[in-house]
Amino acid sequence: MRKVEGSNNYLKNQVRKYLGRAILSLLFFGLIFVLTVYRFIFQTQVIGVIEVVGFVMSLVMLVVFRYYQRKYYIYKGGRRGERAVVNELAGSLNDEYCLINGAYLKGGGGDIDHIVLGPNGVYVLETKNWSGKTVCNGDQWQRPGKKVVGNPSLQVKYNVQKVKRLIGMSPVFRGCEVWVEGLIVFTNTYADLSINNSTVTVLRLQQLSKYIKSHEGNGVTREQIQHMVKQIQNA
Repeated sequence: MRKVEGSNNYLKNQVRKYLGRAILSLLFFGLIFVLTVYRFIFQTQVIGVIEVVGFVMSLVMLVVFRYYQRKYYIYKGGRRGERAVVNELAGSLNDEYCLINGAYLKGGGGDIDHIVLGPNGVYVLETKNWSGKTVCNGDQWQRPGKKVVGNPSLQVKYNVQKVKRLIGMSPVFRGCEVWVEGLIVFTNTYADLSINNSTVTVLRLQQLSKYIKSHEGNGVTREQIQHMVKQIQNA
């Protein structure tokens, strides 16, 4: 399978951003705390206003550090899930298929995790590395005890429409009826899924390659794949 990097590295950038902020806030915490303790032990030996402010600021910076650390782990987990999808598809699909990672198309809605183009269709993937209980009823998603950020069903449907618009505007696809399908892929082995009447196909990672290969649909040629890759990279 051929692999192509898109124009967007959203998760990679987020991981770097929050790691940097977490390190910086931890350094500020350490600096303020050490200076406050040093002043108390070697200078004043009493807890005055400056010492109180110093300890409060230390506590604030510690809270800030924990917030950035949590965001870092969330985005790192998402990036790990996307890499798992790449490894799964790379080991299972032949060179008739092309995988575009981190595609960004104009029109808003964020990036697209993966687009698979092949002889039996185009597949738009929304990757989730969620663990624990996840419930889907139609288009409604719930994670008991956790906040659901974004709606995977609506996101992948929106991305499918963006891909269809891109195909419809391209002259190399004129007169072609290309199959475009959105898939939600769960990569975490600890995901406990309860899927009821989902309007989008939901798969575990180990089901993904088999589903794509066994599906019957109108695909794209090598020429069309190359053209679409250029369109996405230049978006």
